[in-house]
Amino acid sequence: MSGSRAPLPATGLAQTVVFAAFIAVLGIFPGLYVGGSGVPIVLQNAGPLLAGGILGPRRGAMSVVLFLALTAIGLPLLSGGRGGVGPFVGPSGGFLLGWILSALVTGLIVARAKRPRLPVLLLANAAGLVADYLIGVPFLGVYTGDLPAAAVQSLVFLPGDIAKVVAAALIAAVLHRALPGRLAGSAERSA
Repeated sequence: MSGSRAPLPATGLAQTVVFAAFIAVLGIFPGLYVGGSGVPIVLQNAGPLLAGGILGPRRGAMSVVLFLALTAIGLPLLSGGRGGVGPFVGPSGGFLLGWILSALVTGLIVARAKRPRLPVLLLANAAGLVADYLIGVPFLGVYTGDLPAAAVQSLVFLPGDIAKVVAAALIAAVLHRALPGRLAGSAERSA
């Protein structure tokens, strides 16, 4: 066992709440609607990647669940001030729900690494993005009634999402290097 102690339960709760708030803050940046899919390009989907890469799978996913629950009850936390149930049943609903799996997958990969370095973090964030697309694209396909068209329309998001994967991996790498063994994902490995 390493010399680091497991975080107190209150610490884990605080980290979860802070990351939910961080995802909300990313919603301040307005979405950009490109193409006809009705799904905006937003900075906010980098939040679940960062949550999973920094907090680990359990707390990362819980921070996204908290954020989505607050959004669903009507708080205007999504990009463009959207909130309520509407965004979850609209064209971007699958991508929103995919954020939970995105944080979970990213966190699981990072938690398996002894020392999360940039290559592992890039892989983890890319896998998290793929997880989001695995839920978002079929949901969009059901919404539009045309899965192949939904898949093609989703290609417009790839350049920006790849940039967010790289940025999230770089930020997480800096934090893991600055706080070795002290992040929640490290505590989950040693528990």
